[in-house]
Amino acid sequence: MKRQNINRSDIRGMDSTGVMDRGPVDFKSRVSNNQGDILAIASKNIVTLPPTTNIMGTVKTMLKYGFRRVPIADAGTNRLVGIITSLDIVDFLGGGLRHNLVKNRYKGNLAAAINEDVREIMKKDVVSLGVKDNISNAITTMLERNIGGIPIVDDDNAVVGIVSERDFVRTVAGITTAKSVKEYMSNKVVTASPDISVHEATKTMIEKGFRRIPIVKEDVLLGIVTASDIMRYLGSGEIFQKLMTGDVSDAFQVPLKSLILRDIIWTNSGIDIGEAAALMLKNKVGALPIIDDGELCGILTERDIIKALVD
Repeated sequence: MKRQNINRSDIRGMDSTGVMDRGPVDFKSRVSNNQGDILAIASKNIVTLPPTTNIMGTVKTMLKYGFRRVPIADAGTNRLVGIITSLDIVDFLGGGLRHNLVKNRYKGNLAAAINEDVREIMKKDVVSLGVKDNISNAITTMLERNIGGIPIVDDDNAVVGIVSERDFVRTVAGITTAKSVKEYMSNKVVTASPDISVHEATKTMIEKGFRRIPIVKEDVLLGIVTASDIMRYLGSGEIFQKLMTGDVSDAFQVPLKSLILRDIIWTNSGIDIGEAAALMLKNKVGALPIIDDGELCGILTERDIIKALVD
């Protein structure tokens, strides 16, 4: 890839203070094959939404709880009928297949379309796991199906939990794995200019299947914008006002740099995977830019940590 020169004075580095060194561990020993062990790491205090919730209401719920995905379940039985992710919302906004709802049914009127039921844009063919599944099955399913979270259902298909990439990151955070970031990071980093529009960014994310894009200008890393950041922009008072006045195109022509909301959390390729996982959890980020000798040389995601877990 084209290496990016980074001005370190523009980046806030994080140290690893507080990371506990418990000695090298065998990752595979932490991947259980015991029946039913998936519930040991799954989140059981979950929020589901009925399929009649409107899209704007769904977005606001996801932002309120900081969710990147929400299971959609029948209001009476809590049986799983679908799932919605932050990238699905970006797809709806940014000209993906879900945007056809706006174009065809509402003739381009996004202000009306966001009041449509979420069932119109949710994934209906949901990948799920049963309460008797094991951790190894969950990891294999995530990697093979390229998904970041899986609802857990009981024998009646009612949602009882959800397991995500972050749950697996939590299992290795702070341990010494004897595996370095360099072994598992992606060194093919697609970046974007800070001056491209939010609309252009959403199309790139949809086409590439990305949940995040690093923003670089003149070889300086300015930040990372995620699908959740774009959702947050949708739910803000500013864009909602523009939707109400019909000035929709204007709302999506704002520069991408205006959506950078947090300091850059980064690390180098020599640290241990367990240390990188701890940084992600501490700072509530799903990816770390990797910077060696002042150059952006890769990115490490939660998915990469899962790959290391089973390698």
